[in-house]
Amino acid sequence: MGQVRYKQVVDALASDIRAGQLRPGTRLPTHRALAQRHGLALATASRVYAELEAIGLVVGETGRGTFVRDPAPPRGADADLTTPAPSATDLSFNNPSVPGQADLLRDALRKLAASGDLESLLHYHPYGGRPHERAIVAGHLKTRQLQVAGEQVLIVNGAQHGMAVTAMGLLNPGDVVAVDALTYPGFRVLAERLRLDLAPVPVGPAGTDLDALQRLCDTRPVRAIYTMPTLHNPLGCVMGARARKRLVGIARAHDLLVIEDAPYAYLAPEAPPPIAALAPERTVYLSSLSKNVATGLRFGFVATSRELIGPIERAVRATAWNTAGVITAIACGWIEDGTVARLEADKRADTAQRQAIATRALAGLRLVRHPHSYFVWLPLGDDQRADRIAATLAERGVSVSTAEGFATTTHVPHALRIALGSVALEDLARALAVVKDVVVQDCS
Repeated sequence: MGQVRYKQVVDALASDIRAGQLRPGTRLPTHRALAQRHGLALATASRVYAELEAIGLVVGETGRGTFVRDPAPPRGADADLTTPAPSATDLSFNNPSVPGQADLLRDALRKLAASGDLESLLHYHPYGGRPHERAIVAGHLKTRQLQVAGEQVLIVNGAQHGMAVTAMGLLNPGDVVAVDALTYPGFRVLAERLRLDLAPVPVGPAGTDLDALQRLCDTRPVRAIYTMPTLHNPLGCVMGARARKRLVGIARAHDLLVIEDAPYAYLAPEAPPPIAALAPERTVYLSSLSKNVATGLRFGFVATSRELIGPIERAVRATAWNTAGVITAIACGWIEDGTVARLEADKRADTAQRQAIATRALAGLRLVRHPHSYFVWLPLGDDQRADRIAATLAERGVSVSTAEGFATTTHVPHALRIALGSVALEDLARALAVVKDVVVQDCS
């Protein structure tokens, strides 16, 4: 009877959360109060919350209590645009986090509440951010080997917004844009909406195939190239210095706009200078604080030449007017006080741990990755199907991405992208062991 009663309480709470009757952020009763309400032993009440936490419906915070989580958080275009089951172990989407980040937010909000500038945060701001905030971001970009003035920076609502306003401001429907054959799905979705003509270029361990890019530019009227030279998503490659110079040469010879996307660049601090440093007159550099700080902090930035900044700024006005003042104040404060730099160092260490776990758990499989990335690309055998393996993994409670969302070619390779950044370290090895077991079994 106790087991039946315990399951009934779990099911009832899960149903209320999924139906929205218990909204995200709601503080649930203490373990003792839950036990008294349902006639359970205290240990059983703790087990109820542990099971709800295991399936992703609640989160326990030491000293504060148990809170309802969003049972189906919206998925970004970082994966294949699908939503895993709430109970699945999510290896499809990266939400990198390290201990103590919630406390950082509490401290920042307290500091903000005590500041003398609070009233100004309730008003409209200049479209690309206030001058002192743009200067703070320009200072941050020096850590990326990019020297720009504050007036060459626009603050936007995340890198995806920066990508959108760049395309809206500088490209037209029908423009041909060179893009890697495997690339970030968010740009694919954007190109479809803006009716851009994507021209796939092969990509390998060293990055974009520049011979193929040259042939493409010789035969088609390419207007721009979208590239991730520093820690490519999904392959994790870093383009070398010579290749970057050659890409710049091709861009100048054919008058290409270069859209350089760099949200994961902080994980490869030894990489050569960005394309934007080599060809500042034609490059738009995009990044954000989503991967190095928090995905919920919708704070991004665009850096480009003074000649290109105007049309992008007008697109910011047309889409969002300006970034929220409170978010901008918190983000800039964290850049200035060193919080961002500390979190970046912590997450580089975190990626090393996670990649080490992946090395052990996936031993014997072919892995394509960067040693400090939050993802692994797993090519499959000739007779294996990625959709079949992903479906089997879903049945076993593990969600992964196939190449479908990343491919810009008609032929989609059979491969999996495994995101390592959203699962607790103690759960990662178990989930990866399931991946290996399913992949190996599929071969036999």
